[in-house]
Amino acid sequence: MIGVVMASDKTLLAAVKDGELGRVQQLIAEGTNLNVKTIDGSSALLLATRSNQTEIAKALIEAGANVNQKNLIQDSPYLLAGASGRNEILQLVLSHGADLKSTNRYGGTALIPACERGHVETVRLLIAAGVDLDYKNRLGWTCLMEAIVLSDGGLAHQQIVTQLIEAGADLNLPDSNGLSPLQQAQKRGQNTIAQLLRNAGAH
Repeated sequence: MIGVVMASDKTLLAAVKDGELGRVQQLIAEGTNLNVKTIDGSSALLLATRSNQTEIAKALIEAGANVNQKNLIQDSPYLLAGASGRNEILQLVLSHGADLKSTNRYGGTALIPACERGHVETVRLLIAAGVDLDYKNRLGWTCLMEAIVLSDGGLAHQQIVTQLIEAGADLNLPDSNGLSPLQQAQKRGQNTIAQLLRNAGAH
């Protein structure tokens, strides 16, 4: 019946939570509903992504689990993998229909929190996939802006800013207060990032 969670579906969620790959594989073979949700709307694949259970995630994805299915706070396996730096899972969801335009509860793409949190390789994967470099979230911040405003300006964020420069991000898009990335970097004493931006023609 529509809206009824079958016992085998609940078992899938439990198997994922317990990290039981063999049980997950068995349930997949039995035709269980791959997109069953917990009370907060999280799918089995989202649970596997959250706990970085790569093999379980792979089994679910290859069996057809929805990589874009969101829970009640707008996390999806794709968005969470990007935000959390789950790179193996991210590569899998990117090759299985990840919606690059989907946004999280802050109105941001997967690339924005990846930049904020200093996930250098994750940023590389998302840039290569074609995520919009100049998209602004509800705060009015691009991925470049978040790599500055919400960071300490350290090595990881310097590498991320370099990637964004090389990928062609708009270096002068202001935030909602009219400040440019360069101005924000200077304001925070992030001298290396400020120099990287100046060298690339930012103002």
